[in-house]
Amino acid sequence: MSSFFVISPNVKYNEEFIESSYNYDTTRIEKNNGKLNVYPLNHKMVFRTVKKLPKLGVMLVGWGGNNGTTLTAATLANKEKLSWNTKTGVIQANYFGSITQSATIHLGDNSEDGQIYVPLKNMLPMIDPNDIIFDGWDISSMNLADALIRAKVIDYNLQIQLKPMMKGMKPRPSIYQPDFIAANQAERADNVISGSKKEQMERVQLDIRDFKAKNNLDQVIVLWTANTERYSEVRPGLNTTADELMKSIENNDPEVSPSTLFALASIFENCTYINGSPQNTFVPGVIELAEKKGVFIAGDDFKTGQTKLKSVLVDFLVSAGIKPLAIVSYNHLGNNDGYNLSAPSQFKSKEISKSNVVDDVVNSNRILYPEPGSKPDHCVVIKYVPQVGDSKRAMDEYTSELMLNGHSTIVIHNTCEDSLLAAPVILDLLILAELFERIKFKIVSPENASLEAKEEFQPFHPVMSVLSYLLKAPLVPKGAPVINALFKQKSCIENLIRACVGLPPENHMLLEYKLVGGVEATQAFLGVPEGAKSSSGKATSPASPTQAHTGKIEDHFTANKPKESNEKFPPPAVPTGAPSNTQHASSVPHKSASKQKSPHVIAKKEPSTPTKQAAKN
Repeated sequence: MSSFFVISPNVKYNEEFIESSYNYDTTRIEKNNGKLNVYPLNHKMVFRTVKKLPKLGVMLVGWGGNNGTTLTAATLANKEKLSWNTKTGVIQANYFGSITQSATIHLGDNSEDGQIYVPLKNMLPMIDPNDIIFDGWDISSMNLADALIRAKVIDYNLQIQLKPMMKGMKPRPSIYQPDFIAANQAERADNVISGSKKEQMERVQLDIRDFKAKNNLDQVIVLWTANTERYSEVRPGLNTTADELMKSIENNDPEVSPSTLFALASIFENCTYINGSPQNTFVPGVIELAEKKGVFIAGDDFKTGQTKLKSVLVDFLVSAGIKPLAIVSYNHLGNNDGYNLSAPSQFKSKEISKSNVVDDVVNSNRILYPEPGSKPDHCVVIKYVPQVGDSKRAMDEYTSELMLNGHSTIVIHNTCEDSLLAAPVILDLLILAELFERIKFKIVSPENASLEAKEEFQPFHPVMSVLSYLLKAPLVPKGAPVINALFKQKSCIENLIRACVGLPPENHMLLEYKLVGGVEATQAFLGVPEGAKSSSGKATSPASPTQAHTGKIEDHFTANKPKESNEKFPPPAVPTGAPSNTQHASSVPHKSASKQKSPHVIAKKEPSTPTKQAAKN
């Protein structure tokens, strides 16, 4: 195992913060008589990341549903290091599907080993999912152990081990308004909050305070993973301002949705609120209140299977100069989400979030789509088929135009476990939302004269568009572009994290490998001293022809688990040539959290630890 250090006078580490000076390059475009004038801009900024991790609690709206029970089960199984038998062998708990827990990020290049990758979670201090404390609301009173069985998502042998841990978990009563979800959900609604809308909202606020106090939490995030609601009306006098919305609640207006009440309650309690369903929870009045109070909000609708793939494929086609003419997407599923979406009003909400995913990609290429408003035909169909349960089927057909009236048709069939895709996405939303709350920045040298330098550090905008990678219909600040292309969204997260440790954005040019002179020229470009020793202790030398073309595949993957300690990490010896202000970028563990991990770690593979075959009673 070896630690990495950013050796630069632009990066400072201390016990409280990681602080980096950063040059942000962007451009401004002006139209002038049919021409585009391009002005490169460079802003000098400082990023500051708080290292101390809070004791985090999460409250899920819809805790007893498929997503809520699956997420809770996953964290318990991983925390307890459970394993279970299946027909294909023994499976050990993991967090596959989570970018914070199971994905790596390119750190840089090494003249001997090529490209070096580290776990994303090691770049900055991040919450360990095993330390999150869960609670929540549901219109069904069923305890989570029985709800897990009802969901039919987790393997039976794992359910048996989890049952003793989950049978004591019971959702708090939730807000139920039959007009906003399908009528077929009435049979579940035996655990509801009574009273007026104002009383319901205040009850949710009391629940948040109670959960925070009983568990001695530093922070609570509230996330909606309940049924899709129909769209709410948006009109003057109802919800276009915060004052209008509060007055509508006072008047018990039936057009104020349950999800909006949960969002407002969270904002008043200074809790980040994330909307995982497609309805328009964030009416203008909610956004205005969040901005006034500086509370983070994010949405809408978890991006898991079909839509995630679509955002990749359409981006590929359009960027290759191929013109999609028609996109037809069909789904059928048999879980309670599909049951609720079988109602027309709820399906309409989902159809909107699924259909808009191609708009920004299409608008990026007016060679293919010269007429304003032109875009591919796009049809989305969702059907409820009980037999398939949580194993959703998605079928897509992409018909595109090639040169000289040629045509191409791509047909994709995707079978996926709906909640096993959604749970890690929820986990990433929670972990990244908490991380970006701890990051602040200031502009110290703006190139644009109209932009003032900031003496004080400021947080990100309350509308957390940085989480767009994980959401189908990203909510963005007013005036900001909506980006749906998946790789652009992922790059936003990665490059922000790189900026916080003083690393430049990933540009993929690899100019150091395109020089005449081969390996020697590359080493000189990278500043490698002649005859310097590599990490293996050998003097650096040109790679073999096989290595030059393929690299060593084992070096592209690293184990995610660094050494653990109950004590704060002491500053290590500063490497030769390191500036005197450079220390190890370790996280400061919360006193009540489980063992935290140093963020700047490249971990070598370690032997598997024994796993528990059965939970203790």
